[in-house]
Amino acid sequence: MLFIFEIMRMTVRIKKLTLLLLTLIFLISSAFIMHWLEPEMFVTPFIGFWYVMTTVTTTGYGDFVPETTMGRIFGLFLYLVGIGLIGIVIGKIVEGFGIYRKLKEEGKLRYKGKNHYVIIGWTNKAKHTMNEIMEIDDYAKILVIDSLGKSPIEHERFSYIQGDPTDIETLEKANILEAKAVLIFTRDMEYNPVTADGQSLLIVSSIESYAVEMNKEIYTIVEILKEKHISNFEHANVDEFIIADEALSDLMAKAAVDKGSSKLIMELLSRRSGVDIRKIKKKQIWKTYNDAFDDLKKLGANLISDRNDFNILAKLEERIPTEAELYVICSKEAYEKIMEVR
Repeated sequence: MLFIFEIMRMTVRIKKLTLLLLTLIFLISSAFIMHWLEPEMFVTPFIGFWYVMTTVTTTGYGDFVPETTMGRIFGLFLYLVGIGLIGIVIGKIVEGFGIYRKLKEEGKLRYKGKNHYVIIGWTNKAKHTMNEIMEIDDYAKILVIDSLGKSPIEHERFSYIQGDPTDIETLEKANILEAKAVLIFTRDMEYNPVTADGQSLLIVSSIESYAVEMNKEIYTIVEILKEKHISNFEHANVDEFIIADEALSDLMAKAAVDKGSSKLIMELLSRRSGVDIRKIKKKQIWKTYNDAFDDLKKLGANLISDRNDFNILAKLEERIPTEAELYVICSKEAYEKIMEVR
């Protein structure tokens, strides 16, 4: 018995992969031994394997039972050693799941997905943005990079990476080269615009440098506190800027002059109104803006601009350029109908 306990003690210390391999060898070799000891009862190694498995898992159907003394002694050996071995294997598997969950919560696992949205900096604005993206896109996957000790939330479409976003290793862990877009937020309670924008500039510069090095393009969107800092970000090839202070000031001014307009803008920006601003590509059947305007109207969508040009109504008869990027206001259902048009 002491010998068996010593074997069990040594087994616990073995690495998981080695343990699984040894367990498999033990079970298969035991099946052949039972076939060799009692060929009349266990006529094939497979039947021997059946007996071994029902014994070590304590199922014990009793359809095959050793009849010789040696066979029964080996059956006792299987019962004592095999059950302990299977118990250790199951324990190791459960432990592996626990370690995996812990590492995932702590943001220490590499993300292998693609077409995800990367949010850098977990803030209240970042959380709201994540919720909006998930409402707009039913299949959106969100990955957050931050220095928090554990994942801020649990969601089947949410992943977390703990680390420094200026570190290449962290960017590789987040699989940032395969991301749909990268959104960089200023931390909550950061009131110094120079410090906040400087940190964002350092992060986006690291991302763009990594992209250039890997010969890839990454779409970056950055929250900026001061408009005068935009020129610095333009040198870093940032695709879009969201100016926090100026956006609020513009909205307040608009509300003061055209009362109620801020409510309209806020409703349009949120999902509560049931409609969104969506970007669509030119369809082959559309030759002029009027063609697009009429077709979209029938589908329940309003054509509002081509990129930053909102003067669509004044040039309905003009041809739509191939590189056009059209924007519409429509419901989710209408957008799905538009996507079906060729």
